[in-house]
Amino acid sequence: MAVNMNPKANPMPCQPPKKRAHNFNEVASGYSEGTAKDEALRCLNCKNPPCVEGCPVNIRIPDFITQIREGNYESAYKIISESSSLPAICGRVCPQETQCESKCIRGKKGESVGIGRLERFVADVHNRNNPGSVYETVATGYTVAVVGSGPAGLTCAGDLAKMGHMVTVFEALHTAGGVLVYGIPEFRLPKAIVRREVENLKALGVEIQTNMVIGKTLTVDELFEMGYDAVFIASGAGLPNFMNIPGESLNGVYSANEYLTRSNLMKAYKKDSATPLMRGGKVGVVGGGNVAMDAARTALRLGAEKVFIIYRRSRDELPARREEVEHAEEEGIELLTLCSPTAIIGYQNPDDRRDPKNGFVIGMDCIKMQLGEPDERGRRRPIEIPDSHFRLDLDTVIMAIGTSPNPLIKNTTEGLDVNSRGGIIVEGEGGKTTKSGVFAGGDAVTGAATVISAMGAGKQAAKAIDEYLNSLDR
Repeated sequence: MAVNMNPKANPMPCQPPKKRAHNFNEVASGYSEGTAKDEALRCLNCKNPPCVEGCPVNIRIPDFITQIREGNYESAYKIISESSSLPAICGRVCPQETQCESKCIRGKKGESVGIGRLERFVADVHNRNNPGSVYETVATGYTVAVVGSGPAGLTCAGDLAKMGHMVTVFEALHTAGGVLVYGIPEFRLPKAIVRREVENLKALGVEIQTNMVIGKTLTVDELFEMGYDAVFIASGAGLPNFMNIPGESLNGVYSANEYLTRSNLMKAYKKDSATPLMRGGKVGVVGGGNVAMDAARTALRLGAEKVFIIYRRSRDELPARREEVEHAEEEGIELLTLCSPTAIIGYQNPDDRRDPKNGFVIGMDCIKMQLGEPDERGRRRPIEIPDSHFRLDLDTVIMAIGTSPNPLIKNTTEGLDVNSRGGIIVEGEGGKTTKSGVFAGGDAVTGAATVISAMGAGKQAAKAIDEYLNSLDR
């Protein structure tokens, strides 16, 4: 039985909004030891814990929280690591409020236990005091190639390494981490945390090769020719979507993917950056997910005088985490709901040598919306309100309306079937594809989704790959 029956969870300490809006330091500073123990005492340690069912990777949540209560932080880390290869990352960016915490019994008459905050605490303590692997493995002699070092790839690689298989991760960019390094800003997920988690995987024996574009540097078939027994494709969804409205080719219009990659990975916020961004002025971000929030908050930190988030449904339908929406509004970002862009407006400057034929953004025409009948996913469909057009004065537009799987791998791989959206077709949770020995998971299959769902796919794929390897006649 819990000792602490306070109906409210311990709040997460954060930088003040006016201060953090002008720096890239992490917004949340994490629980102290005393706060973590106090929050752990709120856990009821249920006999049949529903929180575990809500976790895509099935972490034994009450067990690791019990270890926190007793001050056994390394034991807590080992319990988490049985299920998750990226606990410090998961504790920061996983939408716990709609998963494990949404199932917490304490949430019925108050606030749920801060499971994500406790996971982050445990991982941070481990990384400060006990870096490196906590596993001893026995080599099986099998080798697996993992394509992509995002959450699905890293999770699959970590689990396969724990099983004793030799794993090589091939990353297209110059830094490992996938969306964790190019997509999520420093103020939400410090890159030092990602590097540490990658080092933990290397300590398990995982090899990581960067600047390797599978489908161009090497093909999937060539990986098999090199001697790999199985391949897991976790190349993500890096192909940005656009609205196909007038003006999207203007200077000053970015996909969120490009905008965040330039800032997060290429350090465009530095004055001497080789990949600069247009900074300052008024910025409009189209979309309502976590990526839209990340882009808007990044633009603010890069010096924008005003940032708008333009979303075609109401606030209740926002797909972004509640915490991210609240943080954005606290920082001064304005949320414009029930409106949709119809055109991006620009002007031509023939004296500018950069690209005079396309011109530069000066505004966005929008139309107001109302919610109609539910669509096929149960969300009320936005409908235009006639004669409700208005114009926003803007200097930069960022499109954050989703991404699709990159077609490079499927275009260079015979026997690999994809669906109409470009996602690789798989059979069941294990990620088995239509090509023998090839498995896939994460955004390369589903399109853009959450970090933890990609991790869950990586974990299921590792299990299926292990079964496949053990079935081979060698």
